[in-house]
Amino acid sequence: MVTGITAYKMEVTMKRIIRIGMDVHSTNYTLCAMEPILGGEDRIFANIQVTPDYKNIILFIEDLKVKLGLDAKYDILCGYEAGCLGYSLYNQLTAAGIRCEILAPTTMLTPQGIRIKTDARDALMIAQCLAYGGYHAVYVPTEEDDSIKEYLRMRDDHKLALKKIKQQINAFTLRHGVHYSGTKWTATHWKWLKQLELAPMYREVLNEYMASYEEQTAKIERFDLRIEELANQEKYQKKVKKLICFLGIKTHTALSLIVETGDFERFAKGNTYAAYLGLAPGENSSGEHIQRGGITKAGNSHLRLLLIEAAGGICKGAIGHKSKDLKARQNGNAAEVIAYADRANTRLRSRYYKFIRHGKKRNVAVAAIARELACFVWGMMTDNIEPRMA
Repeated sequence: MVTGITAYKMEVTMKRIIRIGMDVHSTNYTLCAMEPILGGEDRIFANIQVTPDYKNIILFIEDLKVKLGLDAKYDILCGYEAGCLGYSLYNQLTAAGIRCEILAPTTMLTPQGIRIKTDARDALMIAQCLAYGGYHAVYVPTEEDDSIKEYLRMRDDHKLALKKIKQQINAFTLRHGVHYSGTKWTATHWKWLKQLELAPMYREVLNEYMASYEEQTAKIERFDLRIEELANQEKYQKKVKKLICFLGIKTHTALSLIVETGDFERFAKGNTYAAYLGLAPGENSSGEHIQRGGITKAGNSHLRLLLIEAAGGICKGAIGHKSKDLKARQNGNAAEVIAYADRANTRLRSRYYKFIRHGKKRNVAVAAIARELACFVWGMMTDNIEPRMA
């Protein structure tokens, strides 16, 4: 007699596990379907290349089911490396009822010693990672978070373009033997640039550079006003207001941390979050010999850069000093939130000066402060803000 539990176990064990690795590019998708066999050789059913359309993946899966038998039960999971397609393919497949994961490239277990790299081999490797758990899945944000992330990154692209224009203006004036000794990019510096006596064609070139600078500056100012509006939405307002209590973190950085991280609770502790951002120290140890190196840089590079920039802002000024701007940003928050941020600000600035006194290079010290700042950000966003008992 077959009991209910036995029948359930039979149903589960009869499910065939199929993993589909997808090596995706803008021009084509390479698909590899594999069935892992414990204690035996994995079965490779197909390894083909198709045009870049998610519907071709659906057709591939349907054809595979026909080949293997329509009566069988399947546990099918597709996956591809994070890259040029972003979340679009994931969203298309999940909307069609197909399970899919995006694999973080830096976490994938790859075979050692293989010198030949092809799309077919890459697709097989992804299928094997899916089958045996050799990867971490990329967090997929909500459409709202992702759209705001795109806006914030677009603003940062324009900031980089502005930096490039500044470099071009500096290089131009240097080439023509003029040098400004004061603080650059102030009203006085701008007046000096306008009054430079140059040959007509040179003057025209500099005027075009200056017009590009003004255009980019106006755009960034407009983008920043829009970011303030986005940060004041009910979903983000309280979180942003908490994060800007920290030195070095203003609205743009706070909102970026929120929309790109998503659920902070998915990280068990602050150190795990810092590692996710690539701010944890690397390690190369053997036996009793332990050697730690620089930060791993394996994670969200954009947030890592923002936190390093924020840490650079912390590493200036007197320990315990609170500017009028910081007081204004903290105003309206709960007393325990402000107290937590103040403890963090004091500790981080003190730690930085201690590193410098002990001969640490500035970039190493700033990276260490960024790592600790990430931990404090995690604490703020998960309400782990109570002071530790001595």
